[in-house]
Amino acid sequence: MRKTLTVATVAAMALTLAACDSESSGGGTDGELVGEGSGADCSIDAPVPVGAALSLTGGAGSYGESQRNGLELAVAHLNDADTGVSYELRVEDDQTDPRQGITVFEGFVDGGESVIIGPTLSNTAFQAQPIAQEGGVPVLAISNTADGITEQGDFIFRDSLTEGQVIPQTVAAATEKYGLENVVVMYSNDDAFTESGYQVFADSLEEEGVQVADTLTFSVDETDFRPLLTEAAGQDPDALVVSGLIEAAIPLVTQAREAGIDVPIIGGNGFNNPQLMADAGDAAEGVVVGAAWNSASDSPENTEFLAAFEDEYGHQPDQFAAQAYAAMTIIDTAVRHSCSGERTDVQDGLNNISEVPTVLGSVSINADRDVEHEAVVQIVEDGEFAVLD
Repeated sequence: MRKTLTVATVAAMALTLAACDSESSGGGTDGELVGEGSGADCSIDAPVPVGAALSLTGGAGSYGESQRNGLELAVAHLNDADTGVSYELRVEDDQTDPRQGITVFEGFVDGGESVIIGPTLSNTAFQAQPIAQEGGVPVLAISNTADGITEQGDFIFRDSLTEGQVIPQTVAAATEKYGLENVVVMYSNDDAFTESGYQVFADSLEEEGVQVADTLTFSVDETDFRPLLTEAAGQDPDALVVSGLIEAAIPLVTQAREAGIDVPIIGGNGFNNPQLMADAGDAAEGVVVGAAWNSASDSPENTEFLAAFEDEYGHQPDQFAAQAYAAMTIIDTAVRHSCSGERTDVQDGLNNISEVPTVLGSVSINADRDVEHEAVVQIVEDGEFAVLD
């Protein structure tokens, strides 16, 4: 009896280890995620599982909802194209909470997803990404612009331009346009993304020879900026330079105009949301924002995306939807590189992304696993983002 139990136990252990090996290598079983051919001729029998950790609730809910829309539209387009590779998207809410982000990432690692998209905010990314790195699951960040995101490991990639890639162009363009000499800088000092944006703003202003008359800080949860704006107005600045999320951007811009502050307001990536114009109305006019996506681009990819998004959701997309949509184009290219949805093969494919046409433009991923493509400086005119001339 003892011998029978021992054999059964060993057999069970062998089956368990085999299952674990299958999951850790990429989520498929019996090589079902390894196809035939390559590139446009790639064909994989099973759908490639993709996980997305997005902030659908909490402070960043407006960003996450936009990202989900972009992802679902992209997956629908790829699957409807019937070109040999299909995708199965699983979206989970990280609740704008790093602890929940860790839980979501653990679920994707254990659940066999081939690649993880997200999370929405850099704060959550710094906490959750090590889970994927340790589990050998590639991550494609779609909105994390803080410094150090991809430094967490060789499985971490991003298609979102860093603040360091966008803000210097924004400051240079605004300085030339408005002859900036003296500004007040404002930022939320309890968020990794906005702190990183502040530092790049500070360095860029110094590089352009613009004096910072005062630096004022606020919390990400703050909504009453009147006292800070009174301080800022007392410096008689040529512009306000702000690194903050959209939840701060709307009341800050609105209250600044109500207080009679009519100088340009220059925002970081957190201002890239049509909600700014929708909720701040005329107060948003003249706001300058650096962007990773030129909504006015007439490229075939972008033209098709704009029309399809509006047809599906009844409104125009924002940068967060565009970056999410582009992520699936990048992942599809990576999968087709080795015609495999196995995790390490997807990682290899992401390392070989070069001049891929997307809604963001021609995209490459460099040796630091960061995306490279042209940025654009925008200004709000007549309730819409336009290119700053």
